[in-house]
Amino acid sequence: MSTPQTAKPEASSAVVRIVGQARRLVEAFAQPWFVQLALRLALSVPFWKSGILKWHGFLQLNDTAIDLFTDEFKIHLPGGPYPFPAPAVFAFLSACGEVGFPVLLTLGIGTRFAAIGLLLMTCIIELTVPDGWPIHITWAAMALGIAAWGPGLISIDYLLGDRTSRS
Repeated sequence: MSTPQTAKPEASSAVVRIVGQARRLVEAFAQPWFVQLALRLALSVPFWKSGILKWHGFLQLNDTAIDLFTDEFKIHLPGGPYPFPAPAVFAFLSACGEVGFPVLLTLGIGTRFAAIGLLLMTCIIELTVPDGWPIHITWAAMALGIAAWGPGLISIDYLLGDRTSRS
C-alpha cells in the first residue's frame, strides 16, 4: 500500500509521462516540412483570391481595380490620409504581386523572395486599411516565418538546393 508521501511521486511521474507522450504525438504530426508547406499555402490563399479579382484578361486590369486605388484606397500616415501616387501603376503592381507571389509560394520557388514580397505588400495594405491589423499581423508573421525558415522539403527550392535550416 502506498503512503501519502509515495503517492505524490507516482502521480507526478504519471503526469510527466502523459505530457511526454502528448508532446511526442504533437511532434510526430507537426513535422517541419508539413508546417512550412501549410504556412506557404495559408499565406497564398488570401492574396491569390484578392489578386485574381483585379484582372479582366491577360495583363489587363479591370476598371474596379484602378478605381479602388484612385478613389477608395488612401495611405493613412500622420497628417493624412493621402491618395496613392500613380494609382494605375499601384493597381497593376498590386495585382501582379497578389497573383505572382502566391504562385511562387505554392510551388515553393523563390520562396523567401515571395514571402518578403508579401510582407512588404502587407505593410502597404496595413497603411491603407489600418483597422485590418489583426489579419495583417497574422500575414506578416507567416511571411516572416517562411522567409526565416525557408520553403521546406516539399518545394522546388529544396530540389534546387535551398536546404538551409535555422533553429
